[in-house]
Amino acid sequence: MNPIWIAVILLGYFGLLLLISWLTSKGADNASFFIGNRKSPWYIVAIGMVGASISGVTFISVPGWVISSQYAYMQMIFGYLIGYQVVIWVLLPLYYKLRLTSIYGYLNQRFGYWSYKSGAFFFLLSRTIGSAARLFLVSAVLQLTLFDALHVPFAINVMITIGLIWLYTFKGGIRTIIWTDSVQAFLFVAALILTVVLIMKDMNIGWSGMISQIREAGLGKMFFWDDFAGDRKHFIKYFIGGIFIVITMTGLDQDMMQKNLSCKTLKESQKNMTWFSLSLVPINLLFLTLGALLILFARSRNIDIPAASDSLFPMIATGGYLTPFISVIFILGLVAAAYSSADSAMTALTTSITIDILNKENAPEEVTRKVRYRVHIVLSLIFLLVILLFRALNNKSIIDTIFTIAGYTYGPLLGLFVFGMFTRYNIHDRLVPYVVVSAPILTYLIQFFARQWFNYTVSFELILINGMLTFGFLWLIRRRS
Repeated sequence: MNPIWIAVILLGYFGLLLLISWLTSKGADNASFFIGNRKSPWYIVAIGMVGASISGVTFISVPGWVISSQYAYMQMIFGYLIGYQVVIWVLLPLYYKLRLTSIYGYLNQRFGYWSYKSGAFFFLLSRTIGSAARLFLVSAVLQLTLFDALHVPFAINVMITIGLIWLYTFKGGIRTIIWTDSVQAFLFVAALILTVVLIMKDMNIGWSGMISQIREAGLGKMFFWDDFAGDRKHFIKYFIGGIFIVITMTGLDQDMMQKNLSCKTLKESQKNMTWFSLSLVPINLLFLTLGALLILFARSRNIDIPAASDSLFPMIATGGYLTPFISVIFILGLVAAAYSSADSAMTALTTSITIDILNKENAPEEVTRKVRYRVHIVLSLIFLLVILLFRALNNKSIIDTIFTIAGYTYGPLLGLFVFGMFTRYNIHDRLVPYVVVSAPILTYLIQFFARQWFNYTVSFELILINGMLTFGFLWLIRRRS
């Protein structure tokens, strides 16, 4: 597709986001930025949550994942449903009861200063790496489809991408993002459905014919029960991993919870989470079906399947194998999915640094506003550096990379919150930084030696192991009170 047309489409798209930002940020203050003045409509938050959770990584990596894992990812999605129940009925009531702006304020109330700072630090580390990885993926695709043709270097491409996010989030924050994310969620779900329908039409098959072909091609296996020790796709590993990934990457994540805390009441927030969680099942099933369909299409046209699974969807969508309209849909869907995740992450990181690290929650309005503006700019520069580092180092599926990193960085948060909520002990707070560093290191050693000594492959239960080690170390430094 002509790069000029891609540029025009993207400019129109960002013009829409900037218009929404201008309308929603009128009269915005710090409370608007952090928690939307607790006036967000639950149904708008639910739609926006879809956009924040299904990023550009899902848009590209999940279809590509079918090459090696078929429909195994659905095992994790079913685990998600259990994890969301924990978030809805255990964590949300706690956050609303304490009237938290940053959820890590709970650790300050429960344990003390060092636990609070340790929890906030691990969130900052997790979200910075994860969000940069997601933006790296969309930036790489835009480089191939647009910026290479315009002879624009990758670093400038990333600067433009991050700069546009900064423009429509820096003032309104959450009050703006719940609306921009809703628009973007609608766009990428529409793009997903249209892409599936148009590829089916190009292949001249219907839904029943597609399902039959997926099954006959050996691409439709969903449940894996054999070889528990050696197969990282085993149902138990994915299912348990899915439960704890949701509890940590949603329930203990300021980014995802910040939108929920912007709802008017606990009941509305729970309603939002319920509908949002149920929507993930058909959406992710459709993403996997798209992946299987792309493989069938490639085989029918004698197209070589790329070694890097993340390249499958971009290659077919933009490589001239389908109509130019598919390319337009792909670019719009990818950008919508990627930006709906990245913009909320940048806002949540700004919130956490301003409140948790710099302690500006109770500062005068003007002081807090100036601080968060500066933090927003610094975060943009950090995102740029991390994305460039990803480009230099990455050589595997991005979604696999994100979940693996999450196993190390969210595990300490899981251990801290579980210990605080389900025991009555206090701890020696000053020792907590040593705990949250030691647990991930020991987790890595367990993962390494489990394969070397016992031929056991650790999968996404990594996060559970890390959380249990953190809990155990906290138990050792407990004190009665």
